[in-house]
Amino acid sequence: MFINLISNSIPEVILLCSAMSVLLLGAFFNNKNSTSLFGISQITLLACAFLTSQGWMQEKIYSFNDMFVNDSLTIYLKLLSYFSLSIVYIYSRKFLVNKNLLNGEYFSLTLFSLLGVNLIISSSNLLTLYMGLELLSLSLYTLVAYDKKNKDASEAAMKYFILGAVASGILLYGFSIIYGLTGSLNIHEISYALSNKELDPYVMSFALVFIVVAIAFKFGAAPFQIWVPDVYQGAQTPITLFISSVPKFASVAMLVRLLYQSMDVLVFDWQKLLLIMALLSMMIGNITAIAQINIKRLLAYSTISHVGFIMLGLSTGAVSGLAAALFYIASYMLMTLAAFGLIIFLNSEKNSVDNIHDLAGLSYRHPWVAFLIMITFLSLAGIPPTIGFYAKFSVIQSAIQFGWIWPSVFAVMMALIGIFYYLRIIKIVYFDNPKNSTKLKLKNEYDFKLVLTFNVLGLIFVGIFPNILMSVSTLSAALIF
Repeated sequence: MFINLISNSIPEVILLCSAMSVLLLGAFFNNKNSTSLFGISQITLLACAFLTSQGWMQEKIYSFNDMFVNDSLTIYLKLLSYFSLSIVYIYSRKFLVNKNLLNGEYFSLTLFSLLGVNLIISSSNLLTLYMGLELLSLSLYTLVAYDKKNKDASEAAMKYFILGAVASGILLYGFSIIYGLTGSLNIHEISYALSNKELDPYVMSFALVFIVVAIAFKFGAAPFQIWVPDVYQGAQTPITLFISSVPKFASVAMLVRLLYQSMDVLVFDWQKLLLIMALLSMMIGNITAIAQINIKRLLAYSTISHVGFIMLGLSTGAVSGLAAALFYIASYMLMTLAAFGLIIFLNSEKNSVDNIHDLAGLSYRHPWVAFLIMITFLSLAGIPPTIGFYAKFSVIQSAIQFGWIWPSVFAVMMALIGIFYYLRIIKIVYFDNPKNSTKLKLKNEYDFKLVLTFNVLGLIFVGIFPNILMSVSTLSAALIF
């Protein structure tokens, strides 16, 4: 029992020790000599990934008084989060060095954020889930304001902090109602109590609304998406890359733990809430993105629309819908890493590519980069044979199998609207007259180029052969029940 207790949480212990170590070591390394901190962080992620993967295909293991669990969902989402942060480090390194921002604080805050994500993913108790959420949120607020010289970042961080604090309070209030009704904080005991006790349905619905609203804010789903564009635009691009990828795994885990496993008896109520937010997210995200000319702001609204597709899969309440959502979150991770990686690659000390029209004529001077942009945005648009097409197809297919014909038709229509602004960027890159893009001096970072190329080509490879990832997603969804 003691061995299970320790082995179950070794990755989290390693993350905690590494986060504190790089923070202390950062005092002895300046911005230009931060290679050691980069190496320590990457080794930490590799070690955590190796230890986490050892539990694959094993039975659920509970520890810490059933507050912490290792199951198929935790392993799947944790491995994705380790991979995402590792790529974020590679893409961010040179950019932050040029901005004099690569130091121990950056690595420590991102590792603490990852620790919060891990706690949320492995939570089987409302208390540990809330602890992980607060650790993640406080780290993210600090990361957004990380560049002290950037007034936009400070403004975005303040807005994010205020709205995030309100959302955390709403979630805590929802938890308190659930605890008052059931007398327990354990997710499975709550599920048993809700299904076997005669409780006031109005009070349960009241608590459910509070919980779903708070998670929707953390996820960036409409109509609680107001913070997303400002934070994406205000923060430094590597920070935006991190926020747009790793924390999304925690949001999916919260929805699964709280709705699928804890409040499953209220499935008909939360299905409707998730469906409404999914449709609103797809509509607001895609329609508003058409008017955007700032690349990061456009990708922010694109993220909102992708969140809508994830929530559409989750709203079915079925294993097939959950599997499609898990596949979609992995696909979205690959696509958003490639998109923001390209933005970081195009920006350097001498280049500033903030507007989509700054990409005009890029194909004339840098055809390979233009090709990578084309593949990435075709995948975000959901054009075959990229992974984006199969991700959207699997979610819509699961909705149709569930009997939601009109929501599926609406999702297809929103996807068609989204194609417009993605293709507009490709049109600017390939067909507009060269302007500032002809003067872009791209960096000769061969490791960056190699990883970015593999990242983008992976969108095609997984799109052509999606069965492996889909089978893993299906298995992860099926084994959590």
